[in-house]
Amino acid sequence: MTVKDLEKVQKTFKEADQDYQLELENGKIIIVGPSDIVSSEIGVLFIWLLANWVYPRRLGRIFDSAGGFILPDANLTAPDVSFVRAARLRESPRYFGELVPDLVVEIKSQSDRIKPLEKKLLNFIQLGAQVGILIDPDEQTVTVYRQECEPIVLGNEDVLTVAELFPGWELPICQLWPPIFTEAETQA
Repeated sequence: MTVKDLEKVQKTFKEADQDYQLELENGKIIIVGPSDIVSSEIGVLFIWLLANWVYPRRLGRIFDSAGGFILPDANLTAPDVSFVRAARLRESPRYFGELVPDLVVEIKSQSDRIKPLEKKLLNFIQLGAQVGILIDPDEQTVTVYRQECEPIVLGNEDVLTVAELFPGWELPICQLWPPIFTEAETQA
C-alpha cells in the first residue's frame, strides 16, 4: 500500500463516520488506538512547556499526535510530539509533512510495549531526526536518543535539555507528570 491508498481508506472511513488514526508502516496500514489520559496529559504538558520556548523565539513548528509525516522510507507516521526547525519548514502545508522532523517524541501508553516505541524512534534517528525522546510514565523516565550516541535515561531529579535544537531550554523531568490535586484544591 502507498500513502495514496491510505488516503482512500481514510476517506472511506470518514464517509462511514468512522474516524481512525492510521499510519503506514512498510506497506501495511496500522490503526493507532487512542492514548490513555495520563499519556495524553503528558503530551499536552510537553507541548505546552516546549511551545512556550519555541514560538516566541520563532525557532520552528510543533505538532501533536495528529500531525502525520511521510518519511523517505515511504512510511506515514505521526509521533506523539514532533518539532521541525523554521529553516526546514517555513510554512506548514495543508497536507502531511514530507520530511523527517528534527525532534520526535513518543509517550508510552498503558497498552504500549517499549521495544516497538524504541524501534520507531531509532528509525526516525536513522532517517535524519536529530533527537528522539521516549517518555515512560510507568517508570517516570525519559530516554533521549541522538545520532551516534548511546541513549541517556533521565529520572525525576534530572533536567532535559536539547541544546542542539533549543539552546537554553530546560525541562525538569518532574514537571512532565500530571499533578495530583489536594482535597483543598478540589474544593475551590
